[in-house]
Amino acid sequence: MVNSSPAVAAHAEGEEIEVLESTDVLPVAPEDYDPENSGFISTERFRDLLAAHGSELDPQKLEVLLALADGNADGRICYQDFVNLVSSADELEMSNKRSNSFRRAILQGSRQLRNSALREEVGLGLSRRLVRHVAYETLPREVDRKWYFDSYTYCPPPWLMLAITIAEVVVFMYYGFQLNRWVLQVSSPYFLKGPLPYHPQLRAQAWRYLSYIFMHAGIEHLGLNMAMQLLVGVPLEMVHGALRIGLVYACGVLAGSLAVSVMDMTAPVVGSSGGVYALVSAHLANVVMVIKKCLYFLIMAFGRAVWLRFYPPAFPPCPNPSFVAHLGGVAVGLTLGVVVLQNYEQRLQEQSLFWIFFSVYTLFIFCGIFWNIFAYSLLDVKLPPPP
Repeated sequence: MVNSSPAVAAHAEGEEIEVLESTDVLPVAPEDYDPENSGFISTERFRDLLAAHGSELDPQKLEVLLALADGNADGRICYQDFVNLVSSADELEMSNKRSNSFRRAILQGSRQLRNSALREEVGLGLSRRLVRHVAYETLPREVDRKWYFDSYTYCPPPWLMLAITIAEVVVFMYYGFQLNRWVLQVSSPYFLKGPLPYHPQLRAQAWRYLSYIFMHAGIEHLGLNMAMQLLVGVPLEMVHGALRIGLVYACGVLAGSLAVSVMDMTAPVVGSSGGVYALVSAHLANVVMVIKKCLYFLIMAFGRAVWLRFYPPAFPPCPNPSFVAHLGGVAVGLTLGVVVLQNYEQRLQEQSLFWIFFSVYTLFIFCGIFWNIFAYSLLDVKLPPPP
């Protein structure tokens, strides 16, 4: 019995695929490929037919079929594999799968996905057990978990969330020594005088809409954000990559500061909660199984932020840092973030829903910019004095 390719094994674990009309571009009758009825197709014959019909095929489908030819060094291809891959390529075209991973799966030749559940694997080392744990924490489908487990190599490592967390700790320690404050740095009269926190009087300094994430009100504030970045952000980056997670995180950070400038116009902003809440809320909406594990951190961090905002400020009339950035992060996570995390191994630029949410987000950014330019003077908002 001939082993089918890993792509066929993956296809068997997914939903049943309906063969679309586009498969008719290539002939699939046995006599066209296998005149001797041997169950195999000559690689040379297969390449000739691809050359003859390749211009009529979708580029992604052509890449998949060429990968099938490249992955068989013995000069022949299993005919049933070819038929199944034509059907799988139709699903690839409809779901916009990123064909590089699909191509890699085919090129692996006889290596197949495990038939048993990934949780039942025994004899794994510590690093592989960590990868399996990350797969179950971040991916809802078993077939995606197995593909991720087989393909993840720790290269590149999840550097982005670790780098941001380390930078936040370094900044906190620096200001701890400078202000001689550790438990609640916001109680120092010099806390908002640095170049990092957002302050409504300094809103023309555009970098503050992002740099405020490196300042934290106190050690509890820093600890909660660190915990969520390491426990949620790092696993998400291991699965989805630094580019996608960085996009969601940065959008949440920017939406958080702009939301404060619109809804809580007199308050400063510190802390990385905007980015953290964008990641965690997107993750909660995508993988229901981890809701209980993350919800405690979300409620605790948000409750602390609300309490701090309405607690009598140490230096009136400047209010304490706002909690509205958390809500901006949640809004980004439940819209743009969900689309990014749901489309594992798919091209985001080919997802219409991604562009819809990204356009809405861009419109919000422009509205926030115009609001900051004109609304404060038109509404005659009485701002606290500069720090």
